[in-house]
Amino acid sequence: MQTISKKKIFFPINEAFRNYLKLYEREVKLPLTYQELRYYEHSISVYDKEGKDTLWETVFYPQSTMDSIHAGLKRIYSILKAGGDQTAEEHLHIERIDYCTFGNSHPFRIKIVNNYNEVYDYFYIKVADASRIYGLELEHILSPYWMNFLIDGNTLVEEHIAGVPGDQFILHYLDRMDFNPKRIAKEFVKFNERCFVRLLGDMRSYNFIIDITPDFDDVQFRIRAIDFDQQFYEGRRTLYMPQFFKENRVFVELAMKHLNAEVVKQYQQEERALIARRLKVQRHRIKDLRDVIMTDKVSFPEKVQQLGDELAEYYHDAVFSRCKTMGEIIERSLKRLLVSSLR
Repeated sequence: MQTISKKKIFFPINEAFRNYLKLYEREVKLPLTYQELRYYEHSISVYDKEGKDTLWETVFYPQSTMDSIHAGLKRIYSILKAGGDQTAEEHLHIERIDYCTFGNSHPFRIKIVNNYNEVYDYFYIKVADASRIYGLELEHILSPYWMNFLIDGNTLVEEHIAGVPGDQFILHYLDRMDFNPKRIAKEFVKFNERCFVRLLGDMRSYNFIIDITPDFDDVQFRIRAIDFDQQFYEGRRTLYMPQFFKENRVFVELAMKHLNAEVVKQYQQEERALIARRLKVQRHRIKDLRDVIMTDKVSFPEKVQQLGDELAEYYHDAVFSRCKTMGEIIERSLKRLLVSSLR
């Protein structure tokens, strides 16, 4: 059974990392901070369609501050989505602000609605934790998906990632007759490999979504991470492999039932080849990130040593045991990937 640290420590953004974020236009001036949103007056619990508590609360602000808060949130949305163009703000309104009482980041979820057609969107405002932002950046560089987020001081703004949460997919979608279980198993194998290579931990089913796309002759599936708090923080190797979480057992069973060892190895190699290709394309950006992360503290020495020793044993590579930071470990992991891609 996997054991995740009960309370993830938040790490501040150091000066070098902040300079990196400014260079790649992640850091911008925002009209509202996470801390200002904390001054709400009261809240009510949010329940799902079945009447279960979602652990989110809708929050309400004093009348004297509500207008300025809503205006600030619309401006943040314009910066996030439209590069700061304010034209659409006059026909947008904030329908709801929710606060999550569960997990590490305690985010605010903002529901924003277009008055003309009632189409809505979500975005999130969180505390800017350095390890989480490293996770977002690595996802942006190494995965098939572009990540849209902004930083201002200790405030992090993230775009909503649409899809069916993995735990809900298991309950309501997995057994559909028109869904090919082999395709689901294939995607889980590739997702598992991607998480392990870039050391993204705690990918239990409720921390990723399934993107379902009908194709001309079948339905395609893509798995995307939505929680990046556990980017190279823990010491146990298996915490970076989604296959070892009991919440994901059904996906593992699908893979065991429908894929043999040779096919699994093929999919793992395909994913590693794609990551290596992205590394080469983004070599300047990944070098800049590497220079920052090599000396940054985003975990604790005992966790770094444990992970280094376990990866050294797993890969039969003693270099991992000599790593002194999580940055050195991820560099070694990615370097092995690049070297193998040149063979």
